[in-house]
Amino acid sequence: MPPLVSSIFFHAIGATAAACCYVPQKRVRGWSWQSYWLTQAAFCWLLLPIIGAFLTVPEFWQVVQAAPRDAMLRTFLLGAAYGIGGTAFGVAIRYVGFSITYAAAIGISTVIGTAYAIAKGNTTLADAAVNVQAFLDKAGSNWVIVGIAIGVVGVTICGLAGRWKERDQAQAAGTAGDNRKLLIGFALCVLAGVLSAVYGIALTEGAPIAKLAEQRAAGHTVLGIDAATFCSNAIYPFANAGAFLTTAIYCLFLHARHKTLGEIVALPEGEEKASLPVNWAMAILTGCLWYGQFFFYGFGHFYIMKVAGFEQTCWAIHMILLILLGTLIGIVFKEWKGSQPRTRLALALSLGLLIVGKLLLDYGNYLGTQAVK
Repeated sequence: MPPLVSSIFFHAIGATAAACCYVPQKRVRGWSWQSYWLTQAAFCWLLLPIIGAFLTVPEFWQVVQAAPRDAMLRTFLLGAAYGIGGTAFGVAIRYVGFSITYAAAIGISTVIGTAYAIAKGNTTLADAAVNVQAFLDKAGSNWVIVGIAIGVVGVTICGLAGRWKERDQAQAAGTAGDNRKLLIGFALCVLAGVLSAVYGIALTEGAPIAKLAEQRAAGHTVLGIDAATFCSNAIYPFANAGAFLTTAIYCLFLHARHKTLGEIVALPEGEEKASLPVNWAMAILTGCLWYGQFFFYGFGHFYIMKVAGFEQTCWAIHMILLILLGTLIGIVFKEWKGSQPRTRLALALSLGLLIVGKLLLDYGNYLGTQAVK
């Protein structure tokens, strides 16, 4: 496949994994939220990134020793900030469901993360004006910007449809809508969106680590694949370890407060329908899916870098796909059941705009790659 097509393909796989990663939470029984969240975090933010790096990055320990210390530290600290956002994301789902959480949080993340990548370019934020102008001067940049803008509009309408859905379902149940719950949920979505973008920034700041890993991978293969394809895996042990640190602190605080840490190894009495092996399996599956999204995101980023197109739009491509698929998952799980025709029409419009925005973004990238041949 051409590099751009390969990039979009792998981004789609990663976005699918991300959109599905919190679905297993619905099968967890007899665990407090902090037990589930700490267990899945131990896999997606600690164990899997380290194991993945050692298995796929040639001479990974030598890469760590040679990598710039400031890049590793910035990546770790930004990842730690993201850990707060990731936790807020998980809690927001409990308040406002999949559809609104994905639309609001990921929409904010799309704008902030992409804007930062464009402003930083291949240098630093000090050259933001030059980097932005260089981006705008590329063939197809207008299509890219329009695509992102339409995607953001689609996200906004999706959030509005979600608000109407809450009202519709409250009226159908003959109850008043819980405005306080909705307000808390939206506040968490905003926090999650801003700090989710920070994770994208962490990957941008970790680029020198990935570059060094790519140099070390020269002449090596992993499972018959050019080892350089896996170079982004060298970043995740730093970014994700930071996320795990802040997440673990919060979850352990909740365990200490509610005395629930023991349920990780022994379910409380009276939980006949709960199963400890099932809970562990669901938490591990969540961790694998979350890690899988950036495992394939790294592939997508590697291939788009090979065509010198709009590599700064990787985050937008991934996020718009994630919003689209996350909303579809909300539909599959009947979160929109009982919605009025107006709400369903707004939902359909938002999905259409997300699809159009993604296609225009891809077309702009295509024009950019053709111009550099």
